[in-house]
Amino acid sequence: MNAKFADRLATAIFYVIAFIIVLILASLLGYVLYNGVPKLSWQFISSPPQIFKTGGGVGPQLFNSFYLLVLTMIISIPISLGAGIYMAEYAKKNAWTDFLRTMIEVLSSLPSIVVGLFGFLFFVIYMGWGFSILSGALALAVFNLPLMVRVVEESVRNIPQQQREAGLALGVSRWETITTIVLPAALPGIITGVILASGRVFGEAAALIYTAGMSTPNLDFSNWNPFSPTSPLNPMRPAETLAVHIWKINGEGIMPDAAAVSDGAAALLVIAILIFNLGARWIGGLVHRKMTSA
Repeated sequence: MNAKFADRLATAIFYVIAFIIVLILASLLGYVLYNGVPKLSWQFISSPPQIFKTGGGVGPQLFNSFYLLVLTMIISIPISLGAGIYMAEYAKKNAWTDFLRTMIEVLSSLPSIVVGLFGFLFFVIYMGWGFSILSGALALAVFNLPLMVRVVEESVRNIPQQQREAGLALGVSRWETITTIVLPAALPGIITGVILASGRVFGEAAALIYTAGMSTPNLDFSNWNPFSPTSPLNPMRPAETLAVHIWKINGEGIMPDAAAVSDGAAALLVIAILIFNLGARWIGGLVHRKMTSA
């Protein structure tokens, strides 16, 4: 076979594969948005759900999803940054670090339902926290840490060694070199990892069924005391997220408009993830430009 023809054939095959992937993704998004967007309204987004009658919304579930996402990222980002920097900059290549990387790979391949069962046994039962936002956030942190640690490690490791040597040659300490030279250069890759992990958190359901629970108490959004049982900021209360709510409605919803609520919630979940990802990328690019120009 002619080499030029083989190259063109391979290029055409790759374009066809890429087109098929984009077509499948666009079809899924189009189907969800086509069925769900007409159901969206401010009343639907802000009002609490109904169990027996029509007209319910997903306001508490939407708030729970964002609150759980924030808590999970607060827990995950510092740990993953520290572990990734250690693995890339300080850890020597030996049997111990090889074992750590193997364990990280094993953890990253665990199904979310297994992480949920672990969270149920440890955080919910053993720690005595019950079905709560804190239990769900810690379980999702366990779920996302392997991905984020590997992303941080690879992003830091891919920075050219010459940049580190230039900083050290100027008399800058190793830690200052990492924080002022290496991390700003690795920030785009780290932000990509954070976005991927955030998307997994926002759309996760299996792990949260066993940790955060499938119910939400009546919340008083005028009460922001985190120690109050009715406060939306109370981390010890159960919290049904948007993804869990969709699963619950399709599995056991008895309200007359269950299908409409499920379609609207699914569309809202997709739109929220898209807005979050685009916003995170914009903020990440802005921070990167400021850090590199400083």
